[in-house]
Amino acid sequence: MGVIALDCDGQFGIWRNQARTLLGHGIDPANVTWAQGPTQDLLALPIPLPEGPGPFRAKVPAALLTQLEQASRYRGEQRWNLLYEVLWRVAHGDRTAMLAGDRLGSELQRRIKQVSREAHHLHAFVRFVPLPDPLAETLQLDLVAYHEPAHDILESASGHFADRLGTQRWLIATPQDGIRFDGQGFDYRRRCPIDWQQWAQHAEDPGAQLWCTYYRHTFNPARLNPDALRLHMPGRFWRHLPEGMLIPQLEGLARQGKQRDGQALEVASQQGKTIKLSSEL
Repeated sequence: MGVIALDCDGQFGIWRNQARTLLGHGIDPANVTWAQGPTQDLLALPIPLPEGPGPFRAKVPAALLTQLEQASRYRGEQRWNLLYEVLWRVAHGDRTAMLAGDRLGSELQRRIKQVSREAHHLHAFVRFVPLPDPLAETLQLDLVAYHEPAHDILESASGHFADRLGTQRWLIATPQDGIRFDGQGFDYRRRCPIDWQQWAQHAEDPGAQLWCTYYRHTFNPARLNPDALRLHMPGRFWRHLPEGMLIPQLEGLARQGKQRDGQALEVASQQGKTIKLSSEL
């Protein structure tokens, strides 16, 4: 018997319906796979799903469905297969598959944490650019931003900005999807329109130069910890931040000892009195 090849189009709702049918007909996880991208399982057969719900009736805790939905936003290998393996075991009475101490449960929890962390990155590193009034009126947008998340968190995590920005109209575009808020409701697109991407990527930030000046002048090399910096601000976000291009330069100055007093060179060159710290307690 071949392996049943399925495609849920990256949508949890479609996967859930497919998994319910598979489970009802007792189809083992080893006999099914979900295609991801152009490469498909060479052993898989284009067999349609069995018809009807199937004789097996499984009861699973509501918490499991929440966990599976959260983990489904993780982009990686065996994205949907792992979810079905966990569902299969729990449906057959083995709830340890939900727990971190289990092999599958550990991977499930790791993915949930990665998705949660990526949502935090969205909130921390999205930089909205205000549009000039004539363009804002034409596009019916006040703010635009471009972001490249590692996982599919845009739709679930963007409500944060509606709470923060009130009735302002904004748009976040990514290489995959996009979301727009008109001050009252959301317009989410699983495949981001090209014009949305262009608006977000080519908007000119009128405050970027001022922010970069402030960032450069307040950079303190004595407190620089490159590992901690990259842990909390991964380098993949730098190119979409106004200060991102400054960070490698400021790190280099700190390593060379050219910025000794917690001041930018322009500030240190100004006339003034140097206050020396006493070595006495």
